[in-house]
This record gives sequence, C-alpha cells and structure tokens, in this order.
Amino acid sequence: MGFIGLVADAATTIQQETDEITRFFSIAHVKQLLNDLGNWSVSLIGKIVIAVLIWFIGKKIIRVLDKLVKKMLDRSTLDKGVVNFVVSVLKFVMYAILIMIVVDKLGFQTTSLLTLFGSAALAIGMSLQGSLSNFAGGILILIFKPFKVGDYIIVGTNEGTVKSIEILYTRLVTIDNKVVMLPNGSLSNSSIVNVGAENTRRIDIQIGIGYSSDIPKAKKLLEQVINSEKGILKDKDILVVVKSLDESCVTLETRAWVNTADYWNVRFNLLERYKNIFDENGIEIPFNQIDVHMK
Repeated sequence: MGFIGLVADAATTIQQETDEITRFFSIAHVKQLLNDLGNWSVSLIGKIVIAVLIWFIGKKIIRVLDKLVKKMLDRSTLDKGVVNFVVSVLKFVMYAILIMIVVDKLGFQTTSLLTLFGSAALAIGMSLQGSLSNFAGGILILIFKPFKVGDYIIVGTNEGTVKSIEILYTRLVTIDNKVVMLPNGSLSNSSIVNVGAENTRRIDIQIGIGYSSDIPKAKKLLEQVINSEKGILKDKDILVVVKSLDESCVTLETRAWVNTADYWNVRFNLLERYKNIFDENGIEIPFNQIDVHMK
C-alpha cells in the first residue's frame, strides 16, 4: 500500500509539472509574455530617450550658465584665479546634479546610489589624501591671496609667472617658457617670494674694486651711470656705499629703484655699464688669479 501511495504521489507531481509546462508554453501565455516584454522594452527605450535628451539639454544649459557666471565674475573685482576656481567648482557641481537626474530618469534608486557614492567618496578620500590636501591648499591660496595670476613668484627652486590657480595645482610659466605645475597643498605651506606683488623694486648690485683704487672716484662714476639710466626712478633714493672690506677687494653696493616690469632690463644694463666705465677710468675689478712659477 505504501508503494502504491508513493507511485500515486509521483504521478500527481509529474502531472502538475506537465500542466505547468503546458500552461507556460501555451499560446495565450506566450502572447502575454511577449506583450509584457514589448511594454517593458518600450518603457525602457522611452526612459533611455528621455535620459539622453536630458543629458544633452543639460550640457547646453551648463555651458550657457558657465559662460554667464564667468562673464559676471570677470566684471567683478575678484582675482582671476578666484574666478577660475569658482567656475571650475560650479561646473563640477552642475554636472554632478545632471548625472543624478539622468540616473533617476533611468529608474535607478538615487538614494542607494548616493549612499554608494558616499562610501566610494570616503574610500577614495582615504586613498587620495594628497589631492584633498591640494584642494584645501587651493582654497587657502584663493582666500589669503599670497599671489595672484600674473605675479612672478619664487618657491624653492621654482620661479615663474603665475598663469592659473586651479583646483589642485598652480601653473607657472618660467622665463624660458617652461610650464611648472606646483601642488597647492605643498605650495600653501611653503615660503613664497612674490616678486610682482608691488609696482616697484629696488636693484641692489655689488661690485668689487681693488684696494689701490680710488674709492670716491669709483662711487662718483657709479652714481653717474645710475643717474643717466632711463629706467631708474629718480624720485626715490639712490645710494652708492662701501658695503664691506673683503679679503681681495673693497665691495661697493649700488641701490636704486625701478618699475617691477623694468627690473631685469635695467639690471643687465647697469652691470654692463659699470664694467665699461671702470675700464675706461682705470678702476680695477679684482678677480681670482693663479701665478705659476717654473723652475
């Protein structure tokens, strides 16, 4: 009896499975599946089309807003570096919002996506501490303004004209037209010499003369050169002094003021003219010499 019952149960199970398979592959059910698939496909295609339209329209809107904000900030008194920084951050935020809208239109849960992004941002932040330091350094530079775009700065072994202050890096262009990218993090913690911060600079030039030379005459000749140099600002102090008595020479120093933009041209001219006028008047400029005696 038990065996017959097991056979009956098995037969019932097989019949149920057969009925289920028959129902699944029935014409009515297949039509229903195809209909559902078609509706889902149409819905998905519709979502994709809407998301693509939102993306392209959003990009155009962002470009227009980007240009509008930049134009408004350019008219303000804000530094050019601050303007570029604000525009970059605003552009990033607008694109982030646009991506969230597109993802939402595709049917994804933005709340879970935000949680995922938050976790990813935390992990990325831990691995990119240097970049975060650069970002914070960029903000400090823009707030405290140790320099601005167009200034000539010296940082360690690097020097050049500041071309842009970006989110993570500050871009310098050297005199020989090389581009130097300085991380804002280390830059904000470094000693910075801002050569172009003021409109005028003082040129200090040291030149040695022999102990047998006529010091008053040498000073007078240097004063003549300075007073005849076009780039020198005559309304500021001009000094020619004995700076030090060194082992092999008497060191004179000249001090004169020029416009910052004229600094190097005037300095080069003065050096050349100092040498020429000393040669013309017999003022010795000592230099290291070696006497070799042959036996």
